Amino acid sequence: MEREEFLKKRFFYILCAVFIAANAIFVAHEFYYFSFLPLLLFLGFWFFFSLDKFILLIAFCTPLSVKLEDMDINVGVSIPTEPMMFAVLLLFLIKVIYDGHLFDKRLLKHPITIAVIFNLFWMLITSITSVHPLVSFKYLTARLWFVCTFFFFGLLLFKEIKNIKLFVWVYCIPLAGVIIYNTINHATYGFDRQVGTWIVHPFFNDHTAYGSTIALMLPFIISFIFDSSNTKVKRFIAAGLTIILFMGVLLSYSRAAWLSLAGVFGVFLVLKLKINFKFVFAIFFVLTGLFFMFRAEIIMELKKNKQDSSEKYSEHIQSIANISTDASNLERINRWASAIRMFKERPVFGWGPGTYQLVYAPFQFSKEKTIISTNAGDMGNAHSEYIGPLSESGVLGMLSVVFIVVATLFTGVRVYKKTSNKNARMIALGAVLGLCTYYIHGLMNNFLDTDKASVPFWSFTAMILIMDLFYTEPTSKEI
Repeated sequence: MEREEFLKKRFFYILCAVFIAANAIFVAHEFYYFSFLPLLLFLGFWFFFSLDKFILLIAFCTPLSVKLEDMDINVGVSIPTEPMMFAVLLLFLIKVIYDGHLFDKRLLKHPITIAVIFNLFWMLITSITSVHPLVSFKYLTARLWFVCTFFFFGLLLFKEIKNIKLFVWVYCIPLAGVIIYNTINHATYGFDRQVGTWIVHPFFNDHTAYGSTIALMLPFIISFIFDSSNTKVKRFIAAGLTIILFMGVLLSYSRAAWLSLAGVFGVFLVLKLKINFKFVFAIFFVLTGLFFMFRAEIIMELKKNKQDSSEKYSEHIQSIANISTDASNLERINRWASAIRMFKERPVFGWGPGTYQLVYAPFQFSKEKTIISTNAGDMGNAHSEYIGPLSESGVLGMLSVVFIVVATLFTGVRVYKKTSNKNARMIALGAVLGLCTYYIHGLMNNFLDTDKASVPFWSFTAMILIMDLFYTEPTSKEI
């Protein structure tokens, strides 16, 4: 036995010596990629033998990923996360083909899963009918690697509550590191608001995506502070991360992120005070009806607001309702109006997933254009997670998104109200509130084509489904 151990150690040392010698030769010839071989072998081992760790590693890398773009071939890839997710997508397809019992039938029959599958199916149909099929199928493929990695494999990963908590930790800790890095750089410019819009590079493409991602994670990490199953040390760390994330969303100067957090606080009060959601929906529909009845008067009043974006937070918040002079707000309205005109021309199949930026230019009216309008399609998309699919995939495209939102929200609230499992209750609350920040933010922006937003979005959706199926029985034991 001792001889066998000795031989193993000797083989290991010989192997290391051979690698060092070979790497020295490659470096001498200015070939540096061989140095990554041990890392690739390590990742390969996790990928084939410990997929749960591999997926959690992707989550850890997501806040740190950097997007590489080649505008000549219209390709943008987040490194290292998206190549890793593409590998998981291939593995998923292989497993589905050769293992018909990969998923519990209850998971596949759940309304959330049905909503997600319908959304993907309709994206496939509208990719076939797209005016730019290659663009649409690239967009669909990216959506597939997000959904397969963090929703479908997430259904397997998140069956254990410890993995849910681990996911939140491994995402929030590097995100906090990015916030600290951005804040230090921002401080050198005196926390100037204009600087805040680009200082988030290279980890985020703009400040709105930055604010949206932080807002998405905030409710969940706050819930850790009040989770009695966590140790005092973990709750203290959660409190520290909460402060850092609050600082990040405040300095993001993203009005949509601030608005989403305000809205989520209202959702939290509704849940905490046990207000009947039928009453909430009734008020919503009444207010919506009143808006359409008096929309001319309301718009006239809004146009009196001349407050543009400002360094002062009070004025910056006031500028949210400025639809007269604020270029950002006016451009968003321009994009929405263009998307609706696109929908009217192709109401059933739309123009194809991911094609908005390529085809919206002729649908702009000159009177609606702003100083930041462009015909090049290089300044963002439809700026709505609901109106965008309406123009790209028709009415069923938008309804498929609404179906996901309604099914997930209804399920999450049900779990929160009915489960006797304290862990499941806290997870449902954190996931529902986190997703609600994005549902609200999605009215004004859309980031589900990026890894930063998609990873927590689909993960939280999977968590809620798992809590509903496996942790809602009154007699379920806490883990």
